[in-house]
Amino acid sequence: MPAQRLVVATRNQGKTVEFGRLLGPDFATELLPRNVTLPPEEGITFRTNAVAKAGAAYEAMGRKAWVLADDSGLEVTALDGRPGVMSARYAGVDATDGENLRLLLEEMDGCQERSAHFVCSLALMRSAVSGEEDAVGRDAAIIVVEGYLEGVLETEPRGDGGFGYDPVFRPAGWSKTLAEASASEKDAVSHRGAAVRALRAKLGAKEEDC
Repeated sequence: MPAQRLVVATRNQGKTVEFGRLLGPDFATELLPRNVTLPPEEGITFRTNAVAKAGAAYEAMGRKAWVLADDSGLEVTALDGRPGVMSARYAGVDATDGENLRLLLEEMDGCQERSAHFVCSLALMRSAVSGEEDAVGRDAAIIVVEGYLEGVLETEPRGDGGFGYDPVFRPAGWSKTLAEASASEKDAVSHRGAAVRALRAKLGAKEEDC
């Protein structure tokens, strides 16, 4: 069977590449077309934002392509869960990864409690199949899953791989940061990896029910 076309509702090329790697050859992942506008991330949860982006992109693609949207971020215990849903724009709307990272480290300066976790909410919007219970409207269905990764924050960045907060995040039980890990090492433990595995499990269950 040919690979299923899957549009990833993001402008982040790094995320698109990572999802393509995680999903494997069964899916042909594509970056969101430039002419498609995503809604602002105004929800108070990752799930709300992921669902809103998936729905908007699915409509914009003419309800024909499968669309995968994610909202993910870092929740830090000592910061009462910040940056949370503001992770990508923690230092401002147009902030770079480096600016967000510097602000986080400034706020954590001298803090002994350094536990944190990554969260990833995934929303897949696609055409509904006969008898599907989670139908949205008459011809579309949505599947929502989440993945988590527990760890601690280092006091300074290490490694040049990954993106976002990866250079300062060390998964529980690891001696290196996500930015120092290989792609396969990261995929095995990451919040996105966990979410994608949950998604594939749900897709497999639905295919067996058809």
